[in-house]
Amino acid sequence: MAHWYESSIDRQLREATERGEFENLDGTGKPLRGYGEEYDEDWWVKDWLHREGATAGVIPPTLALRRETEDLEDRVDRLRTEREVRDYVAGLNERISKARVGLMDGPPVVLPPFDPDRVAEGWRERRSRG
Repeated sequence: MAHWYESSIDRQLREATERGEFENLDGTGKPLRGYGEEYDEDWWVKDWLHREGATAGVIPPTLALRRETEDLEDRVDRLRTEREVRDYVAGLNERISKARVGLMDGPPVVLPPFDPDRVAEGWRERRSRG
C-alpha cells in the first residue's frame, strides 16, 4: 500500500480549489500577456511600468541611478564649488550603496562608488580649460 503525502502548500491549493477560489479569475481563458512574442531584454522594466501605471518618462530608481552615473561629468560640471561637487558625490555614493544591497526599487545594480578626489580633480581640470 503506497502512502500519499500532501504538503501544506498542496493542501492549501486543494482546499482553495474546493472552495472555488480559482473560478472566474481575471484573465481566465485568455493567453498570458506577451505569450508568443519575441523575448525582450527589458521585459522587467516594461512590466514594472505597466504594473505601476507609470508614464513613459518614469523609470525605476535603480535605472535612474545608473543613468545619473553615466552623466556624472555633465552633472558635476554644472556645480559652482568643489564642496558642492564633493557633497554631490557623497550623496551619489550613498544611493549607490543602498541600490547595491537592494534598498531601492528596480533591477539590481553593481555600480562602483565614485572617488570624490578623482571626480573633483576632473571637475577642476575641465573648469580650467573652459
